[in-house]
Amino acid sequence: MPAVPFTRTPTAREHRSDLLLAGVLFVGAVLSAGLSSIAQIYGDQQAELWTAVVYAVVVTAPLAFRRRWPGIVAVVTATAYFVAVTVKIPELYVGNIAMFIGLYSVGAWMNDRRRAMIVRIAIIVGMFAWLLITMYYEAIKQADEADVVAGAFSPYIAFMMIQILLNALYFGGAYYFGERAWHSAAEREVLEQRTSELEREREVTAAQAVALDRVRIARELHDVVAHHVSVMGVQAGAARLMIDQDPAQSARILAGVEGSARDAISELRQLLETLRTPGGDTAEPASTLTLDDIAELAAASTDAGLPTEYAVIGEPAAVPSLIAVNLYRIAQESLTNARRHAGAGAMADVRVRYDEDGVEVEIVNTGRAVAQLRPGLGQLGMRERAAASGGSLEVTPRPLGGLRVRARVPLPVTAEARSTR
Repeated sequence: MPAVPFTRTPTAREHRSDLLLAGVLFVGAVLSAGLSSIAQIYGDQQAELWTAVVYAVVVTAPLAFRRRWPGIVAVVTATAYFVAVTVKIPELYVGNIAMFIGLYSVGAWMNDRRRAMIVRIAIIVGMFAWLLITMYYEAIKQADEADVVAGAFSPYIAFMMIQILLNALYFGGAYYFGERAWHSAAEREVLEQRTSELEREREVTAAQAVALDRVRIARELHDVVAHHVSVMGVQAGAARLMIDQDPAQSARILAGVEGSARDAISELRQLLETLRTPGGDTAEPASTLTLDDIAELAAASTDAGLPTEYAVIGEPAAVPSLIAVNLYRIAQESLTNARRHAGAGAMADVRVRYDEDGVEVEIVNTGRAVAQLRPGLGQLGMRERAAASGGSLEVTPRPLGGLRVRARVPLPVTAEARSTR
């Protein structure tokens, strides 16, 4: 995205302050003209006082528009000052101030930077050329009156050198401070844009955090509720069918329903307590679930009507809590889906494999053939959990019926493991 060129646009408040500045300088110019006229700063060659009043209007009124038309204002004030000094209008001081402000305004407010440089250089070069010509003629006049050639270190030449130095500082200061004002405004604009971008990014980040929390809560509720309600539904159905034939077995099954309900309430309470804890980052670290609990999950699946085999392959290793919870939930969701969709006579097999690079949980079930996977909240939650753990998830239909779900997560390599390699 190309950078937008920086431009300055004066506000209504700045226009009002310029109008006030012009008014104050006009009053100052009138007072300066009156006092200069009384002091006879030009002697007998001094112009009439009324010309000073006209000059005061011409040199100060344009300053009311110095931010809107800085180039024109600078040219007008410089020209008025040049004319006033040439015809010896009795006012010098406010005119100097007005010309300085005009040059400064070109540097600080003119958006066309090339034209701003040209205007200022033209005024400065013109003023210095006029000053040198004036000094030359004055030097000749002084020499003629003294009937001697002015020396290199004569009082007049020394005075002229001071004038050149003061004018260099005067015009150089106007140029420098105008440039600094422009660059400061540009830097301030960049800072304001970055601040605005950071504020927008903060709002987006906050919205994303809220969305991620909602997704996490939805995933947790889905895993907890779907699993336990599924088990309770299967067990309640079995108890209803057997209540007349085998009351004892029905009572045992109903006890299982009661246990599933307690487990669901316990897990929901744990989830809610974690969410209500100030500063709690996620629900998973507060959980006590480990990969060893998958064995109980397989046993509960068998009790719920889906015979499930469980095995651990390889040497068990330490698994971070977050990874253990995510793999447990993936196994839980896979067995829940198998009970729902595999049909009568289905079986499941759960394998937890450890190797040098990581841990893998594989859930395979028999049952109905799956022609095409239909993505749902369960699969989405499993993929999110695998990704959150830095691993991968495969869900593939089996040719003879049923599904294979394989979740693999790499484990951090410990110092002890690195030393044995």
